[in-house]
Amino acid sequence: MHTFLVNTISVLVVLGIMVMVHEFGHFLAAKWCGVRVEQFSIGFPPRLFGFKIGETDYCISAVPLGGYVKMTGESMPGENMTLGSGEAAPASDPGALTSHPRWQRMIIGVAGPFANFVLALGLMTGFFMLHNEVPLFMEQPVTLDWVAPGTAAATAGFLPGDAIASFDGQPNPTWMTLYERSALNMNHSVAVVVNRNGQEVALTLPLVDDSKGKDFSLDKVGLIPRIQPDPIKVSSVSGGSPAAKAGIMPGDQFVSVDGHVFHGTESVIAYLQAGKGAPVTLQLSRAGQISTVVVQPLLTDAPPIGKAWRIGFSGELPPYRIEQLAFPKALKASAKFNRENSLLILEVLQRLFSRRMSVDNLSGPLGISQQTGQAWESGNAKAMIQLMTVISLNLGILNLLPFPILDGGMILFLLIESVIRRDVNAAFKERVYQVAFVIIILFFAYIMFNDISKMGLFTQAKP
Repeated sequence: MHTFLVNTISVLVVLGIMVMVHEFGHFLAAKWCGVRVEQFSIGFPPRLFGFKIGETDYCISAVPLGGYVKMTGESMPGENMTLGSGEAAPASDPGALTSHPRWQRMIIGVAGPFANFVLALGLMTGFFMLHNEVPLFMEQPVTLDWVAPGTAAATAGFLPGDAIASFDGQPNPTWMTLYERSALNMNHSVAVVVNRNGQEVALTLPLVDDSKGKDFSLDKVGLIPRIQPDPIKVSSVSGGSPAAKAGIMPGDQFVSVDGHVFHGTESVIAYLQAGKGAPVTLQLSRAGQISTVVVQPLLTDAPPIGKAWRIGFSGELPPYRIEQLAFPKALKASAKFNRENSLLILEVLQRLFSRRMSVDNLSGPLGISQQTGQAWESGNAKAMIQLMTVISLNLGILNLLPFPILDGGMILFLLIESVIRRDVNAAFKERVYQVAFVIIILFFAYIMFNDISKMGLFTQAKP
């Protein structure tokens, strides 16, 4: 009951903020263009309560599927539109939306998603200015936790447990030094000296950049660092995942994976990919008790890399220190985070439309509530801010899709009308929006059912 309440309250707060910011973008743009705003609602009708200031009714409505800004002259169902037929405003009414040029109506349509993008940028900028978390391993001497088989590092002779004594002539380098020297030697080879069981071994590491414009990562060449002194401790387990089915719980510590002692989730991920789906034997420690479980990895979609083997858990954050970035650096770091996650969202959409990813992988309100609840209860400010940022980006990008009832659909109609130099038939528009609204509701119901299915509520006991 406690978990349900936390999940419910947290998702209502988070989604409420996202929707309010989105609609406030429409509201400001409408006011700037001189359009009369009759109602500003969080949620869809029926209206529950609210207050009126001037010409606008600010209210909370019963159906928490989003929100809308009702402007004079609108009469079609959907976001920013009433959920039923209404009377069209007189053409002579200067405050009516329909009395304004199409380019102004497009600005009003774009303003909602734009507000979500601004919020996402602002959230991460503020986070980096106040609470930028720098993992301690980035500033400490480098010890390899795992070397992925078949990579450049494995071919060059690197082994797990190697301590890097010199990298490109730099003695006792930190992980940050490795990144800096790698950037200077991209597409070349560097001389490396490792300390292995008390002996110094000279190796040569080729640095091939196949990132295609994305940030280079040393794990691509097979070097995976030991990011913490202790083995991995589980912070959360995904419902219905192989880890959940094996009985793994938050708080469990991985003593070993097939006999290997790992000190970071990146090492486990790389090990699972090398195993290509082979079952793994985990030795776990729970409240001082040691147990052994066998887990069958599951091949899942993992944009932008494609498919990846996963068992469905998250590890606790490694040790870190807090660094407060100056505004220019914080803004740059925020822009980088938002750009990467925007590209990830677009990759997911592209895979959905090309049928290379199943709709079953999407999460709806119940899935999101689990994530917000976990972040809320953990007290992890970074996880909560990042989750809110990604949700805001999702809301902005999805609303720009050219689908009727969404902002992008409204903009598409306006563009068509601009090309043909006349309004699309109102009755036709009405029907299109009604069909689109039904499709959205059915899709929402399917996602909700999918969320419930992942919780195992419909799983029947087998003899």
